[in-house]
Amino acid sequence: MTLARTGVLVVGGGPVGVFLGALLAHAGVDVQVWERRDTVPSGSRAIGIHPPSLDAFAAVDAAVPVLAEATLVRRGVARSRGRTLGTLSFDGVSDTHPYVVTLDQHRTERILRERLESAAPGALRPGTTVTALRRHRDHVEAVGIGPDGGAIELRASFVVGADGARSTVRDLLGIATTGREYPDRYVMGDFADPEPLAARSDALVDVGPDGVVEAFPLPDGRRRYVTLVGRGAPEHDEVDAERLAETVRRRTGAAVDPASNSMLSGFRVRRREAVRVGVGRVVLIGDAAHEISPIGGQGMNLGWLDAAELAPLLAEGVRTGSAGPWPAYAARRQAVARRAARQAEANMALGGRAVGPAVLGREVVLRTLLGLPSAALLARTYAMRWS
Repeated sequence: MTLARTGVLVVGGGPVGVFLGALLAHAGVDVQVWERRDTVPSGSRAIGIHPPSLDAFAAVDAAVPVLAEATLVRRGVARSRGRTLGTLSFDGVSDTHPYVVTLDQHRTERILRERLESAAPGALRPGTTVTALRRHRDHVEAVGIGPDGGAIELRASFVVGADGARSTVRDLLGIATTGREYPDRYVMGDFADPEPLAARSDALVDVGPDGVVEAFPLPDGRRRYVTLVGRGAPEHDEVDAERLAETVRRRTGAAVDPASNSMLSGFRVRRREAVRVGVGRVVLIGDAAHEISPIGGQGMNLGWLDAAELAPLLAEGVRTGSAGPWPAYAARRQAVARRAARQAEANMALGGRAVGPAVLGREVVLRTLLGLPSAALLARTYAMRWS
C-alpha cells in the first residue's frame, strides 16, 4: 500500500497550527493541517496580538487584514481606588507597530485560515483526528480518523504538534510535563464599552484592594473585562453577566451594562512545560510545549513566534532531508516561554487581593515604576520586545 505523502503534517488547526501551515505553504513546502473540529471557529477567548506577531504575520500577508479589523491599543493606564497611578505608552515598543492590537480570536483565525487556503488550497483538513504516530529514521507515519469516520494514513517528513495544552501528539510521544496549578480564579466577559470616547483605545488595569480588573478595548465598541474573583474551587454562580458587571462597577466605577454581554467565561490558571520539545521528526509548539497564564495575553503570541522560528527549520529539513536541530530550537523557545511565564506570575501577584498597608505599598510601587524613564522598558516587556 502506497501512503499519501506530505512534507509537514501539522496536528492542530487553531491559530498557531494554521499560521505555521501558512508559513510553510508560502515557503513552498507541501503541508497538511489536521484539525479535529469540523466547525468554523467561534468565540473570542484570546484577543491580544503583540508587535512581534504582527511582524511575523507579514510573511503570509496577514498583518494588513488583521490591522484592518483590530483595535489599536496605544497605552495602558493603571488605576486603584478611583485614582490614576500612571500610564504606559506603547509608542516606542516597535518601529513597525508602536501599539498592541486586540481582535477576537475567531476573527484572527479566519484571516489565518484564508492565508493558508490561498497558499495551499485544501491543506486544512477539518474533522480529522490523529490516533497514532509511527516514527522512522527519515519520516513519520501518522494514522488518524477522517471526517467520514474512516481510517486515514499519511507519510510526512515532519510532524508538528500544535494541538494545545491537552496535546494528543505529546501524549502519543509519551512526553511528560512539569508545572503547577494556581489557586486564583477569574471571570471574563465582553460588554459594550462604557468608557468615555477619549479612553476607548486605552487598556485599563485596576489594582484595588479586592483584586485586579483588567479592561481591554475591542472592535465594534466593546470592552473585555477580566476580574479576579477568588481562590480555590469556583462558585457555581460566579460566571454570570450581572454579577460580573456589578463587580466591575463596584471596583472601578465603570457603568457596565450586563444586557450588552456577548461573551462570558470563567477560568483557572496553570503553568505547564513539556520536558522535551522534539522527539525524532516530531516537534511541539505553542501550548503543547509550554502553557502559561493568560494574564498578560502572551500565550497565543508565544505559539505564533514558535511557528515563525520553526518554519524555516522545517523547510530546510524537508529540502535537505536533515532531521532538524530540535535541541537548539527547544532551548531558545522554552527559555522565552519561561520568561513570559515569570512575567505572567508577576502580573498575577501584582493584581492579587490586598489589605491595609499592602494596598498603599502596591500603589506607591506602581506610581514609581510608571513615573520613571524605565517605564519604556516595561512597555517593551509587555509588548514582547525583549531585545
